[in-house]
Amino acid sequence: MTNNSTTLKIGVLGSGSGSNMQSIVDAIASGELNAEIKIVLSDVQSAKILERAEKHNIPHQWLDCTPYKTKLDKDAEVKCIQILKDHGVDTVVLAGFMRIVKPGLLKAFPMRIINIHPALLPAFPGVHAWKQALDYGVKVAGCTVHFVDEGTDTGPIIVQRSVPILSDDTYESLHARIQVEEHLAYPEVLRLISTGELHIDGRVVTAG
Repeated sequence: MTNNSTTLKIGVLGSGSGSNMQSIVDAIASGELNAEIKIVLSDVQSAKILERAEKHNIPHQWLDCTPYKTKLDKDAEVKCIQILKDHGVDTVVLAGFMRIVKPGLLKAFPMRIINIHPALLPAFPGVHAWKQALDYGVKVAGCTVHFVDEGTDTGPIIVQRSVPILSDDTYESLHARIQVEEHLAYPEVLRLISTGELHIDGRVVTAG
């Protein structure tokens, strides 16, 4: 277990396969990260992230967000906050959560909600960022872990990891290489939070 660190109590929100959550589970199991995943919530009832949580005996729950497709409505937001609080969560991890986080959740966990985005922000915010990067013709892509604010992928940047774009890259091959870096970046950021190595001054985040 990591020395001189506080045990993070993590709540994970996800909509898809949960590969980033799996990287966190693996980091905890290896002793790299001093944390416990207290609850996994998904807005997709059949999402694989819920299957992963069940496999690892992590409490998990479907969060009904109907009728909206891209945001948490007020009832779902209140329920989400209550579930996270009931499980003692102090850090919220968005792992492929395809909904806009509302101000109520941000206020409930100020500067304790983090997200990972498959681009080197501020370039290519929004959906399918790796496709945007490849279509634009840039030479380097990557991923960004950032604190969440009220904008779309606009929160203070914590860590970035880059990958070169190869001449024969497809959307799928580029996305796969970015995901490799994502699976390193998320546990790294959580470790920095756990050890108190992150220093925040306005929108500037430094480590060490």
